[in-house]
Amino acid sequence: MSAEDADRTLMHLLDSVTHAAKDEQVAVRDVLHEFGDRAITPFILLIALLLVSPLSGIPGTPTVAAIMIVTLSVQALYGRRRLWLPQWVLGLRMRSAHVRRAVEWMRRPCAFVDRHHAPRLQFLTVGPMRAVTLLICVIIPLGWPLLEVLPFVSSLGAGTVSLLSFGLFTRDGIYVLAGYCVVALSVLATFALVF
Repeated sequence: MSAEDADRTLMHLLDSVTHAAKDEQVAVRDVLHEFGDRAITPFILLIALLLVSPLSGIPGTPTVAAIMIVTLSVQALYGRRRLWLPQWVLGLRMRSAHVRRAVEWMRRPCAFVDRHHAPRLQFLTVGPMRAVTLLICVIIPLGWPLLEVLPFVSSLGAGTVSLLSFGLFTRDGIYVLAGYCVVALSVLATFALVF
């Protein structure tokens, strides 16, 4: 595996978070420092991944994650190269022990996914289709603040954003396609419940 390929793995992202969470508390700024301010897509992926974990059960976490993912996805959609987040978001802190536990919880499934990605259906990860995927990443989190009263419901949406952003990050359109399928099934299920 080349150095560039190694940087495009979920385990690399998790290792970076673990390194950032070496003190008693970790701020969003600390994690961002591990990635650099050019890393918009992997940072979207990381936030979504952490929300799939038990961290989503901490009050306020889904709302903050939604703000971050929407803000970053809009920036990526408009081609911004350096990511920007409000200072109050960058300064948010969490106990490092919670973050490290969430990372450990994610390691096994992430290692499995890392072993099963490759450059496939790349037309879904570039050009107009990339824009469509980022737009979906903007829309999905909009309901998370309202759904926060239902524990862990936001994890389903975060899992979908994880699939989409992982596909963009690794240029593997299979994961983008899987994300589209989850979105379609969710829309159909909602329609069936309402009507």
